[in-house]
Amino acid sequence: MKTIIFNKNRIITIVFWAILGGAFLSQMTHDFPILPATYVTLILFSGAIASAHILGDRLLPHAMANGKMKTFVVQGLLLTLLLNFIVSGSSVGIYWLLIHGTPTDSESIRISYSNFWRTAISAIPSAVLINSTACGLRFYQEHEKIEKNHALLKQEHLVAQLRILQDQINPHLMFNVLNHIHILMQKNVELASVLLVKFSDILRYQLYECNQESVLLEREVQYLKDLVAVERIRWGDELKVDCIWNIKDGKRHILPLLLVPFVENAFKHVSRPPHEKGYVTLILKQQDDELIFTIENSNSVQQPRKNNSHGLGLENVKKRLELLYPHQHQLNIEKTTHLFSVALTIQLHQKK
Repeated sequence: MKTIIFNKNRIITIVFWAILGGAFLSQMTHDFPILPATYVTLILFSGAIASAHILGDRLLPHAMANGKMKTFVVQGLLLTLLLNFIVSGSSVGIYWLLIHGTPTDSESIRISYSNFWRTAISAIPSAVLINSTACGLRFYQEHEKIEKNHALLKQEHLVAQLRILQDQINPHLMFNVLNHIHILMQKNVELASVLLVKFSDILRYQLYECNQESVLLEREVQYLKDLVAVERIRWGDELKVDCIWNIKDGKRHILPLLLVPFVENAFKHVSRPPHEKGYVTLILKQQDDELIFTIENSNSVQQPRKNNSHGLGLENVKKRLELLYPHQHQLNIEKTTHLFSVALTIQLHQKK
């Protein structure tokens, strides 16, 4: 069974022409007998459709596409004038051919339709209304089409930009982990083997699960845990690492690799004061629809950074947050002489 699809613009157009045809016929039957009124209405209706088609379907889209609206205005005035002549000419012609001198002729009809120029002047508002309404409907349709295309292009641009940002994250992390394994292979083969297993989990997640728009929160958290485990192995006793994971609903969705740059930079820029351990403290907790992430690492004035963004990784994550969590996140980065901290709160995506 064939499904009937209702097109909003088509329905509006049909209703407009139905109302216009009814108004024509009503006006003509008020002045003329039914047969002459029908003739006049058919002529008027045909002229109006032809004028609206030329203006709305041909000239207006071309003018909008090429930025020639001034030319279109002139063309519209000329076609409106032509339509006015058709309206007045048909009325006057039918009067002289079928009404004049018959019993249905009257003084009021003679005054309204016997003189072409008088009728043409009185018909100007009708011609203007017909063409302006037809062009208005068509302009609305074209504008709607442009808006849809613009939204599509914006979405494609967004996806492409996010892909670029994500691609900048992945290689950096991979090279870091591989470098850790290379160093450990020369010192502790057994520990390097453990690290290699962790790296395989990290790589599997990046290759097979991060090509989606969003991932399950529980998978992203597991990925972060694997990453922290790798850093624990690399740093050994030189660094104190404390983590709190409090996730109540791991089936919520989040952007893949969103929190990785914060973790990477904390371990990359952590400082170790003389005769003391450096530290990294990570807290990730979920409160209803909010995900609250904080990470803090020891800092030292002897280890200057270029800026508070901690490099390209954090700049990328800022852009991703602005693109896909607009007005749905709060990011605070604080740097002092003794610590560097990041606090992020985001509204989680609903379950899919």
